Amino acid sequence: MIARGPRTGRGALIGRSAAAAGLVALALGAALPQSWAAAQPASPERRAVKGPKPSAARAQSQAGTVSDYASRDEVRTFIRTMVDRHGFTEEQLLRVFAKVRHSDAALKLIAPASPAFKRSWIAYRDRFVEPVRIREGLRFWREHAEPVRRAAEQFGVPEEIVVSIIGVETIYGRNTGDFRVVDALTTLAFDYPRRAPFFAEELEQFLLLSREQRIDPLRTKGSFAGAIGLPQFMPGSIRRYAVDFDGDGRIDLLASPVDAIGSVARFLSEHGWQTGAATHFAVTVEDEARARPALEAGIPPALSPLELTEMGVTSPNAIPPDTRLSLIDLPNGDDSTHYVLGANNFWVITRYNRSYFYAMAVIDLAAALKFQRPPAATAAAGGS
Repeated sequence: MIARGPRTGRGALIGRSAAAAGLVALALGAALPQSWAAAQPASPERRAVKGPKPSAARAQSQAGTVSDYASRDEVRTFIRTMVDRHGFTEEQLLRVFAKVRHSDAALKLIAPASPAFKRSWIAYRDRFVEPVRIREGLRFWREHAEPVRRAAEQFGVPEEIVVSIIGVETIYGRNTGDFRVVDALTTLAFDYPRRAPFFAEELEQFLLLSREQRIDPLRTKGSFAGAIGLPQFMPGSIRRYAVDFDGDGRIDLLASPVDAIGSVARFLSEHGWQTGAATHFAVTVEDEARARPALEAGIPPALSPLELTEMGVTSPNAIPPDTRLSLIDLPNGDDSTHYVLGANNFWVITRYNRSYFYAMAVIDLAAALKFQRPPAATAAAGGS
């Protein structure tokens, strides 16, 4: 934990519009505010950068249909747990769940791809390392040069990695999600058995977060999985890792790019980012069958360069012999699989999103941003 620095998640606000909403201020541990019982008009200050408005059909699909969650046995069990564990009142939670809408769209978007689908690293990379994200990333970096530099200095994470993650997640605030978070999390917690425990925990965290921050849970918007703001933090991550990096006394991942910058850097730092260390190394795989044990070892990285060499996996890079590595495969459909050796910092990025494709896209977009950043900006930032 950080001894000094920005104030962290508990008791801070993620939405600047919360104050304008006139919600009842209750202390931590008290019952939910009465205003949770009815949604209120959205504030124009809700989001930092507005993306294109969803079509009517898309909006209706994302809104879903009212489902009688409040009468379901498993939801009532969840409510009783929230009452016993966290001091909520049953009446207020029943009012919330009576207004929750089932989201078919969330279920469709989170469903695994068909087994027949052939994943392609090249196609995936092209979605993220592309002109719009590079242009917008350079603009975002330029406009927020001071907090990006400060985050790198305080948390030890390279500037370009922080900027890249926000670009991969939401194109710098363009697309923070149009799903009501409580709808998405409730649907996935009670109608998606494959990951129900995870989403039930995040629903618990979201209700706690809403109470702490005095926000009506029926108003917060996010992704189909319940992620919130420019960096798309899940509610539990907001409570554990988000920081008030702009020093205004509240945490606002929806409308404060500066809070998003600090929060991304802190997340990576808290998950073990090693300052100055590589994310990955080039690799040659002599025989895929011989290298299979290295692939099956997965992450976190646990193999030494010598152990990998014995499996026919070598690198043209000079790697310290005590470095722990993972063999990372990046399939390309019917074409040859691309491989890299993932080091500790590669693994840390997968703590943000478990996908190897995601981690490598973040790394490649970061490299593109750093390469295209004007020399004057680099020099002004101290050579980052």
